[in-house]
Amino acid sequence: MAELTYEIKECLGVLSENAKGWTKELNLISWNGRDPKYDIREWSPDHTRMGKGVTLSDEEFETLKAIINGEVTDDDEAGIL
Repeated sequence: MAELTYEIKECLGVLSENAKGWTKELNLISWNGRDPKYDIREWSPDHTRMGKGVTLSDEEFETLKAIINGEVTDDDEAGIL
């Protein structure tokens, strides 16, 4: 199995922190040298270990923002699904 490499290009914000110091973060991350993508996951305090997460393309991130901001109607969502 190939080794997974990553580089956190930009930390956009910490969403929460648990009692053990792990933080759930929104970051721009380059996975295996590819273009950075938006990523939400938990990280150990030193960022050497991570939990499962969700990685979003620019388009998916913009759609998520629109949904959160109430800018997407049911008709819009039907076109995506």
